[in-house]
Amino acid sequence: MRLTPDQIQSIKQIAKTVLGDDVRVILFGSRVDDAKKGGDIDLLFETDHPVGNRATTIGALYVSLIRKLGDRKIDILLKDADTPSALVLEVAKETGIQL
Repeated sequence: MRLTPDQIQSIKQIAKTVLGDDVRVILFGSRVDDAKKGGDIDLLFETDHPVGNRATTIGALYVSLIRKLGDRKIDILLKDADTPSALVLEVAKETGIQL
């Protein structure tokens, strides 16, 4: 996994601040592979409770991550209690690493 311990801690703290203590964060994509270089940070945030305004929540996650990790490409997926099943979510969970 190509994230530092500080980056992992920051991501988890931001997730809890925005989505609550029950949030799960999964890193997926190229950052999971230690042999690769570069690449964006692909994150799946998963919670069992419904999220009221998804756009606002994703925006809050993104802004907080950029402020803490610096200006870099970050892709965010959000799965809450009301999110229907989707292949991209299944692939992220199957190939990713929970932080």
